[in-house]
Amino acid sequence: MSPNPQRSSEPLDLSRYGWLAVAAAFATILLKAGAWLVTGSVGLLADAAESLVNLVAAAVALIVLKVAARPADANHNFGHTKAEYFSAAVEGVMIFVAAISIVVFALQRLVFPQPIESLGIGLMISMIASVLNGAVALVLLRAGKRHHSITLTADGKHLMTDVWTSVGVLVGIVLVWMSGWSWLDPVIAIAVGINILFTGYGLVKESTEGLMDASLPERDNERLRMILTRRAGAGIAFHQMRTRVSGARQFMDFHLLVPDDWSVKQGHDFLEDLSDEIVAEFPRMNVTGHIEPINDPRSYAHEGM
Repeated sequence: MSPNPQRSSEPLDLSRYGWLAVAAAFATILLKAGAWLVTGSVGLLADAAESLVNLVAAAVALIVLKVAARPADANHNFGHTKAEYFSAAVEGVMIFVAAISIVVFALQRLVFPQPIESLGIGLMISMIASVLNGAVALVLLRAGKRHHSITLTADGKHLMTDVWTSVGVLVGIVLVWMSGWSWLDPVIAIAVGINILFTGYGLVKESTEGLMDASLPERDNERLRMILTRRAGAGIAFHQMRTRVSGARQFMDFHLLVPDDWSVKQGHDFLEDLSDEIVAEFPRMNVTGHIEPINDPRSYAHEGM
């Protein structure tokens, strides 16, 4: 077997981005809660509630990022990177809770409408919070893409959803002010809650797939099969290729069928060269190959599993 540990870099400690998300969540909660207090807008209350979810999610993300950065040990031979999926799952569940709370509160306000006050101050405070959220969201999304972190990407997407939510709420409040239709405020809050539900569903779905050892995307699997195909021929073949993703790391294993008369060194050298070629295209890949004699019937005993 050739797990090529020397080609696998240790996971990075990305907790500094977690601290940034926590600080931004604290700031936006204070700003949006203040905007709600001065206006009485249920739409702004919904916006503030989502920021509370952001704080919980950011705290969970911070803990998970610290765990994911731990190197492999005796109890976790493949490292701790899969911990990132727990963060996305927790964030998705929290989003569901916030969305349901928003819809319930908005329905109550729809039945018992209240006027919106001090619009200018409330809108200004909410706009400042949105700009702050948008800036932090872009930082997290870029860092998530650069470091292949599902935790940072999930938090960034959530914050960006919060930005668009805030924009929708602000537009709704302006429409209420212009038209005098107080019912628009809770209706927009309900729409915000429904939109948040879809965000939560997406995060839970992505984290569940990761925890279930989902394969790499088919386009990546096809690229890997092409690499193996180029190396096949002259008594050399491959089967049983499998892939999976674990947080920022990728794993691939396969069976390498070689001529019966090859020495151990020949098989090892071939597999090492092939592993280098794969990692050159997939730098995050951990390659494991099982060498078998091509004419031994036992080499095909588990073919197709």
